[in-house]
Amino acid sequence: MRILLPLAVSAALLPACAFAADWSPKLAADYLDNRQKEWFAWGPSKSLGGPCLSCHTGVTYLMARPSLRQVLGENQPAEHETGLLNALRARVDKNEAKEYAPGITKEPMASQAIGVEAIFAALFLARADEASGSMSPATKQAFDRLWRLQQKSGPLQGAWQWYVFNSDPYETPDSPFFGATLAALAVGSTPASYREQEQVKAGTAALKAYFAAASASQPLHNRLMLLWAAQKLPGLLPKAAMKSIVEETLSKQNEDGSWSTESLGPWKQHPDAKPVPGANSYATAVAAYLLQTGGVPASDRRMSAALAWLRAHQDPQAGFWESTSMNKVYPAGAMPGLFMRDAATSFAVMALTFREPAAKR
Repeated sequence: MRILLPLAVSAALLPACAFAADWSPKLAADYLDNRQKEWFAWGPSKSLGGPCLSCHTGVTYLMARPSLRQVLGENQPAEHETGLLNALRARVDKNEAKEYAPGITKEPMASQAIGVEAIFAALFLARADEASGSMSPATKQAFDRLWRLQQKSGPLQGAWQWYVFNSDPYETPDSPFFGATLAALAVGSTPASYREQEQVKAGTAALKAYFAAASASQPLHNRLMLLWAAQKLPGLLPKAAMKSIVEETLSKQNEDGSWSTESLGPWKQHPDAKPVPGANSYATAVAAYLLQTGGVPASDRRMSAALAWLRAHQDPQAGFWESTSMNKVYPAGAMPGLFMRDAATSFAVMALTFREPAAKR
């Protein structure tokens, strides 16, 4: 049984690297919650049952906010966590994008949209069920749709349709691989008894074959996501391949403990983007978190340096970690102009609050 200690006591017993005085979980939570409040009110986010999920803003929020809840001693999910999950549940029976987003009717975007929705619903509803060790009816429905939409032929065989625009890091021709890693995380979050079902084993085998065929051409960013998925879904990736991803990532770390955006590429050229060479909060947060999931402990000097860099780079007033679009310069105040800041903040939170799984302690 897990006992939630009062914050003052639990902080004293946990490693100082996660709760050092020079970063504020409360400020990070306030920033992320406020951004979701803005997202819920933003016209383009509207969809049946509640807002859709942005990869940068909603997905990373749902990944990071539970960690902040635990750190802050909160007893219930934040308002917008519940809202996003309820929206996914409200749409779980939809099999075409036009059923929940009437404006999305043209191909290939319509097929891409429902593929993205299917992965998000399976992932976050499974994560919501994970502590109970069972699957709710809505989660089961989400996985039925996920397997139904898994590609049976072609270059994406074993994966899913995903948004393909010219937007790094989540919506490029390489990004179906990123989406497939989220699907693998979803499957890895289900009970073992579910994963033993024949349909699930067949789908998982097809997903594993897709990763084996597609990994070599992927940017390091996406292969790091696969490293994370492989920890949740045993047998997804050979140990030698996992070790290789870890070593490659550590070899690209800067002397100050950070990573640059370029180090997690290669990326496509975006002439309209503002060049941001050198240390980058998003790249550092992603690398630090995903390397920890891959077995690099906080006590490792390289990880210690990365976490120290993150602790030193939270905005002391507003609580975020700054990062800008890889694709273009947005007008001041534009919702998408802060997407990478949102993602950087969520991954920084996950890196700084990471706890090694109990079975590996």
